[in-house]
Amino acid sequence: MRATFLTMLAVGALAGCHHATPVAEPKPESILSPVITLERTACMGRCPVYTLAIERTGAVRFDGKQFVQHAGPHNANIPPTAVDSLVAELTAGGFFDFVDRYSYGAPACGRYATDLPSAIVSVTDSIRTKRVEHDYGCTDAPAVLARLEKRIDEVAGTATWIGER
Repeated sequence: MRATFLTMLAVGALAGCHHATPVAEPKPESILSPVITLERTACMGRCPVYTLAIERTGAVRFDGKQFVQHAGPHNANIPPTAVDSLVAELTAGGFFDFVDRYSYGAPACGRYATDLPSAIVSVTDSIRTKRVEHDYGCTDAPAVLARLEKRIDEVAGTATWIGER
């Protein structure tokens, strides 16, 4: 009986010392994280001010701040293949090769004109993320950068919310 009691005591002590530690499962890359973001900033006039995020799934989130036809948050969907094509177009256009800042005081800016808006874009492909600040007052910013920013708006359909200009 004493051996049984000691065995039970030993088993209980060992069981009490063992704490199950939850193991975190590896998280797959979220398909809901933005692949492309675009922020358009204010100018001295009536430039549309908004943020835009496009997810891998094709979900589009728009948040109009100023000088837009539809202020506030709005959502839409585009085909995921359109997202993939846009990322490929941005990559082919050299987005990942641009410098990080075309803004006042940055070496890549060149001559600077005040009172113009900026576009801040981030793009994530399968292996990297790149963020570019583009002040439209910088004369040395590559013209293709503004065309790529416009292309993001076209694919996302932001004209629906900012209104036709």
